[in-house]
Amino acid sequence: MRTKMANSFWVPMGVLTAALLLGAAVSGSAGDYATVTGPCQLRFPEDHGAHPRHRTEWWYYTGNVRSTEGRRFGYQFTIFRYRLSSPGKQASWPDPASQWRTAQLFIGHGAVSDLNRKQHLQAELMSRGALGLAGVTEDKDGVRVYLNQWQARIGPEQHRIQASGDAFSLSLDHTPLKTPVSHGDKGYSRKGTAPGRASCYYSITRLDTAGIITVAGERHAVEGVSWMDHEYSMAPLEPGIRGWDWFSLQLSDNTELMFFLLRQKETGIHPASSGTFVDAAGKAHHLTFDALSVTVKQTWQSPESGSTYPVAWIIDIPPRRLQLSVTANLKNQEMRTSQTSNVNYWEGSVSITGAAGGSPVSGVGYVELTGYGKAFDAPM
Repeated sequence: MRTKMANSFWVPMGVLTAALLLGAAVSGSAGDYATVTGPCQLRFPEDHGAHPRHRTEWWYYTGNVRSTEGRRFGYQFTIFRYRLSSPGKQASWPDPASQWRTAQLFIGHGAVSDLNRKQHLQAELMSRGALGLAGVTEDKDGVRVYLNQWQARIGPEQHRIQASGDAFSLSLDHTPLKTPVSHGDKGYSRKGTAPGRASCYYSITRLDTAGIITVAGERHAVEGVSWMDHEYSMAPLEPGIRGWDWFSLQLSDNTELMFFLLRQKETGIHPASSGTFVDAAGKAHHLTFDALSVTVKQTWQSPESGSTYPVAWIIDIPPRRLQLSVTANLKNQEMRTSQTSNVNYWEGSVSITGAAGGSPVSGVGYVELTGYGKAFDAPM
């Protein structure tokens, strides 16, 4: 991996998860939780559902859409599940149990980037997984992941997400245009040196999207393309990793690219960093650390947090003959989550130009940047 900067600033990674970003103490030993140490052998639709013995899990959607009058929006929708106590400790809880008692915490982060008006609108909420406040259910119609009024319904033919905040709401239908792609080794995505520093991770890299986004009381019928991630794990980030840069890119030649860079505090990019190229037929091709070259071309400093984030990149992937220029559609797409995970991160809509196999290509995508304000040590 060659990572360069066009200026002197660089701090030595999705789908972010607020579950990853939580600084809360966790009860129980690591051995009490389900671990990921080898190929996940993911099956669908079963693995769209919850994996409650793992410490962290998240369902994540991002997309770029346009209204019928030509207004452009990006959006983020994520529900995170975080296990607060290990299965072993839960088994020893005294009886009778309170109906409020639960080992599961759910967090929601959502945002709409109003690109024409250069506004980034965000919302967050949190609830315990009890008394019907939040949870994951499965029935003949599919999987429902819900947190108060926020929800993702994952059916055999369509996904539907709904979320709202004080400044926006969204209700979007997604039709998968490709089948789920397992990252790494059959879904086993390494995030560190030890075998257990890993997650089970898959994506649906292209979904046809249509629905309604409401901003400042104005309803906009929108259409576009989205990306879905689902990931679950137990292990914390490896010591010395400060944060990550994660890219999900959808190109005009019907291919997609995901990669993440695990940034170490002192020694550059961790060699567990990797990615996946999805060809036009939907076949996944694993990309190793040394196949990726990323040059930061521009940075932006948040007036709110003081953190400085990269907002423009040159990406070169010689094995796939890809040379891409990626630029934030809005510099200020920082998420500030003082009511839930209490971590600042950048999650934003980007545009792409460049070449694939020598032919011009363009595209859209999302980028996630963590650990630029302060490093964190939380479950991965």
